[in-house]
Amino acid sequence: MRPNLFDTRPGAPSTRLLTAAALLLATVCGIAVLLHASSASATVASKQAALANVQDRQSAISDQLAGSNQEINALIGQVSEARQAEESAAAELAANQKELDGATADLRKGREHLARVREELKRAVKELSKILVGVYKSDDSDMMNLLLESASWEDGSVDAAYLDRVHQYQEDTVSRVKDLRAQVEDTVAQLADTKQQIEDARDELQTRHDELANQRAALEDQEQQLYAARAERRQMLQQLDSRASGLQDGIDSAQAREAAASLAPDVAAPAPSAPAPTTSGSTATLNPDGSASAPADAPQQIKDVIAAANAIRDYPYLWGGGHGSFEASGYDCSGAISYALHGGGLLDTPLDSTGFMSWGEPGAGNWITVYANSGHAYVMIAGLRWDTADSGGDGPSWADYTSSWEQSQSFTATHPAGF
Repeated sequence: MRPNLFDTRPGAPSTRLLTAAALLLATVCGIAVLLHASSASATVASKQAALANVQDRQSAISDQLAGSNQEINALIGQVSEARQAEESAAAELAANQKELDGATADLRKGREHLARVREELKRAVKELSKILVGVYKSDDSDMMNLLLESASWEDGSVDAAYLDRVHQYQEDTVSRVKDLRAQVEDTVAQLADTKQQIEDARDELQTRHDELANQRAALEDQEQQLYAARAERRQMLQQLDSRASGLQDGIDSAQAREAAASLAPDVAAPAPSAPAPTTSGSTATLNPDGSASAPADAPQQIKDVIAAANAIRDYPYLWGGGHGSFEASGYDCSGAISYALHGGGLLDTPLDSTGFMSWGEPGAGNWITVYANSGHAYVMIAGLRWDTADSGGDGPSWADYTSSWEQSQSFTATHPAGF
């Protein structure tokens, strides 16, 4: 005889069955609540740990920025002093060059004057030669003949004195011209020595000026490097601020969900905004050229993520590539993931592998799942693996198989909300 399930009398089989069912349902609900609360608590804890890590990095970068500012302030003073020294050397060099130009002009004039004196000496010697030849050829060239042929002693004395004066004048003229030539030659030699000394001083000043210019240029280059490093740290700090804000929002949301779940444990979780891929037609296709084709029924954001990944497929592996900016000449694991997710509008700021451990929602997603630990990260997108390790290329590429190396590692799984 089958029990009457509608018999509600105390002790009746149907009553006992309903009671057991109610107890079982209450137990299941209680377990579900505990599991949900445990999951929410784990999410909050992981996000809080990530937030603490971000805050530590913010503090470290802030300290680095303060140090950079001090270095820049000190370097600004050094650059100013170097510029003043260079300007002083340049002014001294200009004055020396002016002095050298004057000495060069004086030397040129002295040499021109020496040339004229030499010509005058040549003319004087030539005239003297003519006179001597004329005296030699005339009958009056001999002092004795001059005295014998004189009409009186007085006339002879006069003629002899005249001849002596002529000879003396000629000798004095030649002597004066020779002395003048010697003086001019000495002056030209002194001018040449002075010019050489000024040139040597000018060369020393030029060398010193060049050394000061090189020192100033090196200081300015160091200054620009410090400015660039400070700008990069400021950008990193802004990224960390954004990350911290996102984590805090995530913590607040998780705590709110946890509080709501404790008040209304029978409220069902919302359905994902994008449908989960099915076993047929919703898995991406790995093409012969290594690119991937999105499923026809995939959400547009998933198609955009796949298209973005295809755009950097087989770029060279570059440690840190894709972190300072989404656009880079090469990518590492988390940089390649960041680029792909950014292409689908799912990420605003590049993340490293540690950042992906607390990104998005915890657990595997329907379309996208990021697996990350402190040293590596990869992502499953519509059933294909987007990775820089064991995926057939030197850089980011697609694979339709799992990595044996990654299977031996421990990863945290996260996914974008709704996917």
